[in-house]
Amino acid sequence: MSESTAVPTHCPYCSLQCGMSLRPTGVPELPAEVVDRTDFPVNRGALCGKGRTAPSVLSSRVRLTEPLVRCPDTGALAPASWEEALAAVADGLRRTRADHGPDAVGVFGGGGLTNEKAYTLGKFARLVLGTSQIDYNGRFCMSSAAAAHGRAFGLDRGLPFPLEDIPRTGCVVLVGSNLAETMPPALRYLTELKENGGRLIVVDPRRTRTAEQADLHLAPRPGTDLALALGMLHLVVAEGRVDEEFVRERTAGWEDARAGAMSHWPEQVERITGVSVPKLREAVAMFADADNAMVLTARGPEQQSKGTDTVGAWINLCLATGNAGRPLSGYGCLTGQGNGQGGREHGQKADQLPGYRKLDDPAARAHVAGVWGVEPESLPGPGRSAYELLDALGGDVRALLLMGSNPVVSAPHAAHVEERLRSLGFLAVADVVLSETAALADVVLPVTQWAEETGTMTNLEGRVLLRRRALTPPAGVRTDLEVLHALAALLGWEKGFPTDPEEVFDELRRASAGGPADYAGISYRRIEEEQGVFWPCPEPEHAGTPRLFLDRFATPDGRARFVPVVHRPAAEETDADYPVLLTTGRVVSQYQSGAQTRRVAELNAAAPGPFVELHPRAAERLGVAEGERIAVVSRRGRAVAPARITTAIRPDTVFMPFHWAGEGRANTLVNPALDPVSRMPEFKVCAVRLERL
Repeated sequence: MSESTAVPTHCPYCSLQCGMSLRPTGVPELPAEVVDRTDFPVNRGALCGKGRTAPSVLSSRVRLTEPLVRCPDTGALAPASWEEALAAVADGLRRTRADHGPDAVGVFGGGGLTNEKAYTLGKFARLVLGTSQIDYNGRFCMSSAAAAHGRAFGLDRGLPFPLEDIPRTGCVVLVGSNLAETMPPALRYLTELKENGGRLIVVDPRRTRTAEQADLHLAPRPGTDLALALGMLHLVVAEGRVDEEFVRERTAGWEDARAGAMSHWPEQVERITGVSVPKLREAVAMFADADNAMVLTARGPEQQSKGTDTVGAWINLCLATGNAGRPLSGYGCLTGQGNGQGGREHGQKADQLPGYRKLDDPAARAHVAGVWGVEPESLPGPGRSAYELLDALGGDVRALLLMGSNPVVSAPHAAHVEERLRSLGFLAVADVVLSETAALADVVLPVTQWAEETGTMTNLEGRVLLRRRALTPPAGVRTDLEVLHALAALLGWEKGFPTDPEEVFDELRRASAGGPADYAGISYRRIEEEQGVFWPCPEPEHAGTPRLFLDRFATPDGRARFVPVVHRPAAEETDADYPVLLTTGRVVSQYQSGAQTRRVAELNAAAPGPFVELHPRAAERLGVAEGERIAVVSRRGRAVAPARITTAIRPDTVFMPFHWAGEGRANTLVNPALDPVSRMPEFKVCAVRLERL
């Protein structure tokens, strides 16, 4: 085929949603090949190894192509017809609801689902099942940043400006992001920043590939990012660097936030974080002296039991220096999952309705109920957050419908979550591969992949994109929308669950109209013509909103809110029994729980398995050599992996990637302690000990 037959689409992985084109090959082992798409502004043709090898997972050799139902006699999953499988799911959900009430049925979604699927899943849970028990794995990704965004600005969108603004600012503080490995095509924005004379500060306990690009690398002790931000704000005040006019004209609550920061003097912050006072002063000068500056956070500061306050402290630093609500400046969150932004906007989160409306807001309930043709009082109230929902499995929640997630690997306290999943009376999983979670299910439904279906995604900029179907899916595979349509019909809802994604999107537009995340003016046609449309976009004539807050913030009085915060320890500190800190993260050649990337030979060759990264001094104390298997033990469990010895990590810290199941499963160890506002678990810091095998 000629290149002209390639279909423009987007990568299935991270929130950059890099543009690519797919050209069908007609070869079952590799049904499509990637063709560069240089016209899309986010990646300009660049792709990481995961994106370039993404078609490998389309092969029928690695993905599910027929439903599976667990045989009561043998206990094994066996092939079944779609009619049998759907009937079994409907029966399991119906019986649980009849015997124990609607909230005994749970729904768990994913940050990789399209907007159409996330919207329909939330509607299915609340109308068909009548349950409040729905959440999604995006709760594990950027919920603390979302909560802090809402508190300070009145609106949460990952980046309030497009990525193209980053190279044009004067200074970027990148907190807890190894962007060079988690979203490599975005590294060019930091490279261009430096080429333009801007400065880069990276905050990370490890000297990562991203930190190596920095003008200044700050390596705080895990769990102390809040103190670091407060120490920087203290120096901004003490050195007379506050933008008094901006604070006076465009903010509220400064005095209380100022008082909180002034109780964190530099020498105290050095003792807490390990970052020296001279480096702290250097960072403040670099940030405050720039004409424009940005703070970008990722999972490092967010996946903590105080993540919302930590992000809030970095926002306070931006506000105090006037680096918000004006061009080429501001705070932004580097959203992780492919549709982490859209996934939390349209109804699969426990407390939200489409359009980022609050489920406990009477006006929001009335609007969405009107679109759905039901009475507002029929909608259930807010339910449990993701980890709390998983923790309730087998107890209050007795059946679970799960789509596009693998919590056996990705959830905190993973061995406990696996036990809870096994204790369910009924589990149905819709996925493209037989993940570790799907392997526990009573029914497994094989669904289409990104290249085999059309739908919209919302990337980290708030840019709504269209992924076009490029391939015909294998026989025996259905879309998630077709699955939900069929289940709704079996459970008594013949109408209201269309299978055409554009029809679903048009309904989503009506449901979101007037809400914080307003998609009413966005259409498939506009997305294609404009390379994506930024929300809010309230009407077809509206140009979209690439840059938020330039005139006013989304609060009732238009002012940004300082939120007073003070440092507090992690939920679990080191002691004599567990003297080392564990932090977790990703590597460049794997993605999230690895359910898909671990099935790609090229990626496995580059990243074949888990490891424990530790400092030479820690290795010497333990008496281990490079590559020797060691055990990492926390209060929740034990993981075993080879040692990787490097001076790029603090001596008091070890690092494990979280992509693998089995004995090297890092999330077996991590602490499920929750942030009180966002309900984000504390993935990024827990106390462990190391054992030589």
